[in-house]
Amino acid sequence: MTYTSLLSKESTEYQFDIKIAHLYGNLMNTYGDNGNVLMLKYVAEKLGAKVQVDIVSIDDQLNPDEYDIIFFGGGQDFEQTVVAKDLPSKKEAIAHYIDDQKVILAICGGFQLLGQYYIQANGEKINGIGVMGHYTLNQDNNRYIGDIKIHNKEFNETYYGFENHQGRTFLSSDEKPLGNVIYGNGNNKEDQTEGVHYKNVFGSYFHGPILSRNVNLAYRLVTTALHLKYGENIKLAAYEDILSQEKPEEYRDIKQKAEFE
Repeated sequence: MTYTSLLSKESTEYQFDIKIAHLYGNLMNTYGDNGNVLMLKYVAEKLGAKVQVDIVSIDDQLNPDEYDIIFFGGGQDFEQTVVAKDLPSKKEAIAHYIDDQKVILAICGGFQLLGQYYIQANGEKINGIGVMGHYTLNQDNNRYIGDIKIHNKEFNETYYGFENHQGRTFLSSDEKPLGNVIYGNGNNKEDQTEGVHYKNVFGSYFHGPILSRNVNLAYRLVTTALHLKYGENIKLAAYEDILSQEKPEEYRDIKQKAEFE
């Protein structure tokens, strides 16, 4: 049963509307990633958009034409195994959604399940739905844990986060990383990449959650969705006018830089 988890206030005047599908929001929410949904709502409302968030879960139908943003969070191995059994029923809808250049934010387990497969810590192979080319291997008696900073050259944006993952993800040739690692481990600690950017799919291992620590990325996701829905000529408030002061990570980075030096 698809059900609504968040709504904007009816009493406020809005120019636009945004509808978000929180994929398996009752299962894949282990690491506080519900905060990403709250940030999407916050930024969208700052931009004059009324927001509705629906949790789309087990046995629910996903209509790709109904939603402007999909958020797919992370979970523990048990929950991911349950989700992996239901997710193929939504594969065609998700593939159609991606091909239409619509916005997805996928974190940790959600990121892994959009790919080819991932290997759990116990060695069991779990198939993803294969709508993207990356795959994830396990590692023995180790996790990548700690603060991480990356830079996205395409957007010239820096993102900060906290990583905690056992998997080692490798991107396919048609996928770009969300960013290159400045410090931290990233996707696999080998190629200095973190996350993925494919069409308008953005994936990452960042918890924290990622959007509460990177308002610039939240702005990018929401404005991309609004332009896709209403056209490139709509007038939206500039990031510098409504969100540029919300940069607590600048001060955190100064502190961490001093510690690393």
